[in-house]
Amino acid sequence: MIIFLIGYMGCGKSTKAKQLAHRLDCPVVDLDSEIVNKSGKTIAEFFDAFGENGFRNYESEMLKTYNYPENCVVATGGGLPCFFDNMEWMNEKGVTIYLQMDAPQLVSRLHNRQKRPLIKDLDDEQLLEFIRVKLEERNPFYTKAKIIINAFDLDVEKLVEVLKA
Repeated sequence: MIIFLIGYMGCGKSTKAKQLAHRLDCPVVDLDSEIVNKSGKTIAEFFDAFGENGFRNYESEMLKTYNYPENCVVATGGGLPCFFDNMEWMNEKGVTIYLQMDAPQLVSRLHNRQKRPLIKDLDDEQLLEFIRVKLEERNPFYTKAKIIINAFDLDVEKLVEVLKA
């Protein structure tokens, strides 16, 4: 089974993917890391070189062409579910879990913004408004996930429980 973790940046996708993969004794795939490895550019450098559209095209191609192990946990980029048919593709290929958090919770977790191209120049107040707007745009995609769970202080055992239900 392939498990895709989705949600806004800062919700813990990469951390929870590692924890869940360890708990389930399967590999973890971090798509952002795979993009960096394959392209030789950081996400910020990729955005600078090719813009958001170029990045989203590359990200979607990586999602759909990656050679996933039969069982694995995949951490996606925050915007990946919201472009093209990525959400439908993930729902067809595996189990999608939306790690849901509200805007103030996300702001409290997004301290190192320099490596995040969309928010690197925002102060806390601007970031809060930016996230509120983005969540409103993205929630119609995120809520197509097969499982939706509050990710604030989420324990990996709770994730395992929800998967078995």
